[in-house]
Amino acid sequence: MARKDDPAASETDLLRMLDLAKATARHLGTPRQSPFCADVIHSTTGKRLVRRLNAVAQEHDPSSHAEVRAIRAATKKLKTTSLKGYTLYTTCEPCPMCMAASLWAGVDRVIFGATIDDAARHCSQIYTYAKQLVKRSDLKCEVVGPVARSSCVALFEDPRMLAAMRLWKQSAKNPK
Repeated sequence: MARKDDPAASETDLLRMLDLAKATARHLGTPRQSPFCADVIHSTTGKRLVRRLNAVAQEHDPSSHAEVRAIRAATKKLKTTSLKGYTLYTTCEPCPMCMAASLWAGVDRVIFGATIDDAARHCSQIYTYAKQLVKRSDLKCEVVGPVARSSCVALFEDPRMLAAMRLWKQSAKNPK
């Protein structure tokens, strides 16, 4: 049974995270597979504005994290640099780059599934946690997580994802 884990999470947060994890799982075993996926959701209406997967390998761009791609797509769609009034849901706790982008965009809340520590068991991470980054900033954003952690961790532990991550590590060690 899925859990909210973080008491600050609502039942709606849990349902949205479970939906995001399920959608992410549908991409496992495809050329676009990634355990990292993000939604930008209107904080009041609950309407999804955009959903994006991590595309670092496909775009040959180390900044193409799901959260950054979702923020870029959302601000472009809205024709503004502000995402005030929006919440970012992400299958994994945002790295410092992604959390900084969330702060600069002014999202109301960031809701995450797996933790940085969960992700680090499978891929490289920078150990600056999202809540720490907010505390060190004069920008405001509520960070809630983990939410549906086990469902999001399962994305990393899927055998197809484990095989892909082994290949990613090899290619990082042996670039062309």
